[in-house]
Amino acid sequence: MLMIAIGLAVFAVTGILFWRCLPRDGTMHRFVGTEWEPYVSVAFTSGAALGFTMILSGVLDMMSS
Repeated sequence: MLMIAIGLAVFAVTGILFWRCLPRDGTMHRFVGTEWEPYVSVAFTSGAALGFTMILSGVLDMMSS
């Protein structure tokens, strides 16, 4: 159950950070067009994958016991 909770937390934090980086009032985020842009997109993808994997691992662990 702890793995599911941590996975949901990671997934939620990643989603909130992604939402905060979306364009607002017609202006792009400060990372757009910089050398950091690819790293930020990889971090979002990794966070979503980590959260989903942790949730899935917790569910499979609960099903096996």
